[in-house]
Amino acid sequence: MKDNARNRHAKQALVRSDPRIMMGKPVISGTRITVELIVEKLAAGETAEQILDAYPRLTRASIQAALAFAAEALRADVVYPLPQAV
Repeated sequence: MKDNARNRHAKQALVRSDPRIMMGKPVISGTRITVELIVEKLAAGETAEQILDAYPRLTRASIQAALAFAAEALRADVVYPLPQAV
């Protein structure tokens, strides 16, 4: 259990939000690469390897941290039902 908490803390340390950087959007520490960008690229079908090639300052751990951050943000968010498609 302590290892999970340690891993969670390590991932959280990789994501920062500072109003002076990218208007406060969560970014990977030491970069201007937003969590939003990483999630969008993965959702569009890019692989982690393609993202790592395009953004050499990223690591596999930083991509995992971005996903963990997004999951945590969604867990704390209010969910609104989507209208059914006709």
